[in-house]
Amino acid sequence: MSDAPRPEGERIAKLLARAGVASRREVERMIADGRVAIGGLVLETPATILKDLSGVTVDGKPVAKPEPTRLFAFNKPTGLLTAESDPKGRPTIYTALRNALPKKTPRLMPVGRLDMNTEGLLLLTNDGELKRQMELPSSGIPRTYRARTFGDITQEQLEDLIEGIEIDGIQYGNIDANLERSTGRNQWIEVTITEGKNREIRRVLEHLGLQVSRLIRTAYGPFELEDLARGAVREIRSHELGRFRSQLKNHFN
Repeated sequence: MSDAPRPEGERIAKLLARAGVASRREVERMIADGRVAIGGLVLETPATILKDLSGVTVDGKPVAKPEPTRLFAFNKPTGLLTAESDPKGRPTIYTALRNALPKKTPRLMPVGRLDMNTEGLLLLTNDGELKRQMELPSSGIPRTYRARTFGDITQEQLEDLIEGIEIDGIQYGNIDANLERSTGRNQWIEVTITEGKNREIRRVLEHLGLQVSRLIRTAYGPFELEDLARGAVREIRSHELGRFRSQLKNHFN
């Protein structure tokens, strides 16, 4: 076992993500594109260890000191992409957020994604490291949805999903699904997942022979949509965020 001292500080990609520049993965791409420099010298590797961001620039501009971590809940309407921009010119979440967020709100990044036709709770943060931790499947954070569906289904069929399911070679983990109410062949189903693979709930329910006409995320971890109006934003209270981050820290330690 090596007795060599561990380097002091953290990887620059992590520091830049914490400062809200971008997610860690995006920062690594920025470094690969030669957009990040230290003391005027273009950085060549995201493995660089630093104590702080003094002298670091992105696109020639100094990086500001990290602001306190903040988390916002947004009731995303359908018809919006979870992206900063779209080559096809389609509206994004930032189109709606421009008028919904308080003035002088820092740059926010979405925690995970909701596809264009999915609505409901989308969390946003200025802390790229928090974003990464909340998105990791290993964090086991539950995401709960309500799906309006058409077709024939029984509670017994839904309960079989608790063991996971494989569809077209893709393995989906444990899914907790329950019939809320039904009228004829129309029903509302509550679904809780922890992985959040691309279009997971739609794919699974369609595999069971159901047509999904509406999909709403109602909770992400302890944070719930509650009565937040469509297109509106509210900031998560600091004590709620602090309690959640403590739990998250314990999980990763």
